[in-house]
Amino acid sequence: MLQRLKRLIRRLLIGRQSARVQPVSLDDVTVDARDKYLNEPRLDQNAESLIKRKVTRLAFNRSYLEIAGEAYFESYPEKDPERLIKSLILVGDQREEIEIPLVNQACDDLKYPMAGYRGAINFSTISAGKPLIPGTYDIKLQLKQYLTNGWLIRRTTIGQVAETTKDLTYTTKMTSYSAKRNKTYSLIFRYNLAAQALRVTAHQLSDLNPLENSFTSGETLESRAMRGIKRRALKLWYHWYCLQPVRQKQISFVSDSRASISGNFEFIAAELRRRNTDFKLSFYLKPSIKAKKSWHEIRTLAKALATSRYVILDDFYPLVYPLHIREKVDLIQVWHAVGAFKTFGYSRLGMPGGPKAQSLNHRNYTKALVSSRHIADKYAEGFGISEDKIVPLGIPRTDIFFDQAKQQAVRERVTLELPFIKGKKVILFAPTFRGNGQQSAYYPFEMLNFKAIYEALHEDYVFLLKIHPFVQNKPTLPYEYANFYYDVSDYREINDILLVADQLITDYSSVCFEYALLNRPMIFFAPDLADYMQSRNFYFDYFDFIPGPLAETTESLIKQLKQPVINQKKMAGFVHFFFDQLDGKASARFVDALENQFKPAGQKNQPTAGEDGKAIPNWGKTTPKS
Repeated sequence: MLQRLKRLIRRLLIGRQSARVQPVSLDDVTVDARDKYLNEPRLDQNAESLIKRKVTRLAFNRSYLEIAGEAYFESYPEKDPERLIKSLILVGDQREEIEIPLVNQACDDLKYPMAGYRGAINFSTISAGKPLIPGTYDIKLQLKQYLTNGWLIRRTTIGQVAETTKDLTYTTKMTSYSAKRNKTYSLIFRYNLAAQALRVTAHQLSDLNPLENSFTSGETLESRAMRGIKRRALKLWYHWYCLQPVRQKQISFVSDSRASISGNFEFIAAELRRRNTDFKLSFYLKPSIKAKKSWHEIRTLAKALATSRYVILDDFYPLVYPLHIREKVDLIQVWHAVGAFKTFGYSRLGMPGGPKAQSLNHRNYTKALVSSRHIADKYAEGFGISEDKIVPLGIPRTDIFFDQAKQQAVRERVTLELPFIKGKKVILFAPTFRGNGQQSAYYPFEMLNFKAIYEALHEDYVFLLKIHPFVQNKPTLPYEYANFYYDVSDYREINDILLVADQLITDYSSVCFEYALLNRPMIFFAPDLADYMQSRNFYFDYFDFIPGPLAETTESLIKQLKQPVINQKKMAGFVHFFFDQLDGKASARFVDALENQFKPAGQKNQPTAGEDGKAIPNWGKTTPKS
């Protein structure tokens, strides 16, 4: 009897509640909504509360999906966007879910003025910065609307796609790069017209070790173990050659990022030869850190590092960092970049891909060249050296921006080498890489809509792509764009290309410093700015720093390319902050310093004076006649 009475009371309570609020089916709500279900009232879920929807735009650009449309509850018109939450929900074959928020958009319907929405998904970075986890996913449209008694939540298929009369299929690839794993995935989208449903499937195609499956133009690569053995051998030979005297007139140029005399090396060597100095110049160049060095080259390099008066680097060079630099030898980093933009070296301690606190990298430089005293502290921090070792003499390779005759000669040569630029306006796209270093470097080309840019600009422009040499994935461009897009990434000296570019598109690259010297329009294309700030960050506030407009979408980029502008006041302030001397004589100042052994101007090997003004002779040196 007691049990029967309890069941009767329960039925009465349920009946009362049903009269007021009909519960939402748990299959129709998100995981988050389920958690709140027992604590929040629910509204009627009858046929009138079904989602009315349509898709006005569905566009694929590699792994980048853009969608726009309208969605609303027919029975509940709403003008307040705060009461509407629209999302795409990816529901995996294992019932796992990924939610992508959509942006509310106003529409022309007076009854449902906030029915519109837009959004985008980058499937290459959707899983914590990595490509979509392999599997099949139904893409659902979810609509949440807050009414008097709580949230009304439903999800459905995306709906009818405008101007679509048949099923759609789109296939592309995604890539993921790390120091030990390069992965490739296929990505297949299928839209079923009858079901008005969109589904995406991801498959892993390959998983390769970049150290075992990469090649450098014309160079044989060797294993990490062999490089380690040669590194130890170089150190032993270095200690042996340190027993020999330092050659006071020997200058060694050392690089693992160029195979020819270019960049700063070219301008410094040219100035030394122009003066007909008695310095002896030697070059130890390789195109990549991974490029093989023979045993003879290792021994020759060890001797050069131990006995040269000056050793000049222009980039990261791990072989030299474990070495103790001898007295009266200068290890000089002239660096390949100008200015200070994104953080590097020890400025990235604690960040992904940053160095360890105990690392030896860069710390043994005796001098480092910069363009301005304003950034001396940034380079000192980045290299982990004291600020008195930073010399703001200017960057030798920027001298060309003050030499009109040489600029003209370079432009004529580049036009002959790249004849397709003749008679066209030239847009140069020169972004930096993403990733933590050379092994994991990539560029997310899906952020750029090549089709839209081509259709808007191909009649009057050519579009040159100068991709960072670390980037492992390359852009795949359809053949119908062949008369517009040209990949000039193998062109080693970017300054030559800057001279023929009418406009520059970059993002976080230091190329903006040199291009600013030409006083030409530049646009900063940075759709992933927030992610980049989190993983890399900058020395200066990005928005105050950039001397050109920011574009976060392809549409904005096209508009700015068509209507280029220069903020002359900001550009002038930018140039004068990052360059101390705007005279084209950086190479001359650097060679002056070499000849004077980096002593301040006018300082000679004179005996110092004591408190009483009398000369104090140098130890073991003959006091010169007065």
